[in-house]
Amino acid sequence: MNTYDLSARKIPLDDGWDVIVAGGGPAGCTAAAAAAREGAKTLLIEGTGALGGMGTAGLVPAWCPFTDKERIIYGGMAEKVLKDCMAGMPHVPPDKFNWTPIDPERLKRIYDELVVGAGASVLFQTSVAAVDRGDTDGLDALILTSKAGLTGCRAKVYVDCTGDADLAAWAGAEFAKGDDQTGELQPATHCFILSNVDTYGYNHCGTVKFRKGEPIINKILESGKYPAIADAHACNNLIGPGTVGFNAGHVWNVDNTDPASVSRGLIKGRKIAEAFRQGLAEFFPQAFGNAFLVATGSLLGIRETRRIIGDYVLTLEDYLARKSFPDEICRNSYFIDVHHSQADVEKYNTDKEWIAKKHIRYDAGESHGVPYRCLTPKGLKNVLVAGRAISTDRAVQGSTRVMPVCLAMGEAAGMAAAHAAESDSPDVHAVNVPRLRARLREQGAYLPEGD
Repeated sequence: MNTYDLSARKIPLDDGWDVIVAGGGPAGCTAAAAAAREGAKTLLIEGTGALGGMGTAGLVPAWCPFTDKERIIYGGMAEKVLKDCMAGMPHVPPDKFNWTPIDPERLKRIYDELVVGAGASVLFQTSVAAVDRGDTDGLDALILTSKAGLTGCRAKVYVDCTGDADLAAWAGAEFAKGDDQTGELQPATHCFILSNVDTYGYNHCGTVKFRKGEPIINKILESGKYPAIADAHACNNLIGPGTVGFNAGHVWNVDNTDPASVSRGLIKGRKIAEAFRQGLAEFFPQAFGNAFLVATGSLLGIRETRRIIGDYVLTLEDYLARKSFPDEICRNSYFIDVHHSQADVEKYNTDKEWIAKKHIRYDAGESHGVPYRCLTPKGLKNVLVAGRAISTDRAVQGSTRVMPVCLAMGEAAGMAAAHAAESDSPDVHAVNVPRLRARLREQGAYLPEGD
């Protein structure tokens, strides 16, 4: 690729912040709210026009489980967001804390209130274009792009909730990406919503069935009439009256750090969504005969890209050991959920034992800790990372990437950022972890004593 030398020029600089959070997904929202709640002057930067990431703009139709099959373990702000969302969905039982449907428009307003209500400021339609380290051992400033052109902003501490570890990677932090041998990334999914569905006899979540019959996706695949649908991934939830949200289908060979591949993925995803509408109308007319494709996500559902190398790398061995840590900032109980490669589509469609072995699950009451050290990238003094890009191996990232644990780790990261910003020389690696954990407990986090 050719290069172009930018001409030197000055841009406006907003340098009055204690904490800047980049990315307004679940982790970014709780990070900004927690930092502001701790008294830090906080700015949240979001590239789209709404907070919430995959649960709102991405149209993911349900929360992954909030419990360890015995109790809610993603407490604090995470639990508040879940219950506030449920409160506006009368068809959802009050004790349904696992695979709980999401009303994306309600959730947008919940995140707005969470962040702004805590005292943080938000910049929508604004993206981080570059970072500047200057002569520091951390970030000196962010370069933003928006309708205002290029502007700069500066804080004492930054929280990278971009999902792709953009701030950390651009600042030179070490990271891993995809499969250790091949570099392959998990496939993406383009979520969508069908409305005008007759929900009588519709058996939702996991697959699509009529009452207790055979999954309809099997009939669609066997027909060969809808080649855009490659596999049996067809998760779905009733998100409102006559309205079903789908986390269905896969788009392979998408790298969220490559805009060209994301663009191709969105085009492919919209074809998959329409193919599902047509296939369901043909093979499940009782429910979907008159269904209308009302929306596809404005964000493509990305499952993995970069993972920072932090002060600790959480491993599959830690997961299998249900390990606890003295510096853990939340617990996690979600199963190992690394979505299959394109080469394994046939196994996924036909071999249920293979799927069961691949998806490692905990028994009731079991969970593992997430150490604070997984949020602290090596080599950067004033940057924390929260969300799916924290420091884990690839297998564990398949578990820690989902929204409930992202909400919990975001709250911890924002609180830690505010504490670090109190120092004349902020250092996220030197945060008083016992104080952090005590404050998290005060705010409702699930951190069992004795871990």
